[in-house]
Amino acid sequence: MDAAAAGPKPATDTPRPTLEPAEAFEAFFRETEPKLRRALVAAFGPDAGLDAASEALIYAWQHWERLSQMANLPGYLFRIGQTRGIRHKRQPVLHDRPSWPEYQFEPALPAALAALSERQRLAVVLVHGYGYTLHEVAELTGLRKGSVQTHAARGLARLRAAMGTSRSANGQ
Repeated sequence: MDAAAAGPKPATDTPRPTLEPAEAFEAFFRETEPKLRRALVAAFGPDAGLDAASEALIYAWQHWERLSQMANLPGYLFRIGQTRGIRHKRQPVLHDRPSWPEYQFEPALPAALAALSERQRLAVVLVHGYGYTLHEVAELTGLRKGSVQTHAARGLARLRAAMGTSRSANGQ
């Protein structure tokens, strides 16, 4: 039988090993949950973002048989999370600086981040805060790589202006 007669194959980024559904979901969850959670928290703040990530992952579990064949399931779940997060959308609540020293940051940063647009905040936090590549953020959000780069650059410029700085010590 030739490839054309076999019908289309589902698109996948990498071959997925044959596992039981629960094992396959667990492996997917371990790989995807941290990135999905960080992205949705960056977009909607800690409370609504965590809720949106949880709801998206619950949806994935409930529909795992169908969704497991998707090429960009993390991106699809991000969009589900966005829909859920918009329902509960509030102004992002970025907590004040914690009292313990290992998490010190500029006290004006939470207000400056909250003043950014959702896409700018998402791009800045994921690219510069968590070290995601532009490609990873583009794939997760469904935006073009160039759009992510533009949002990150504009957001960083707005943060610098709000904080009264020009460039960081590492040149970014």
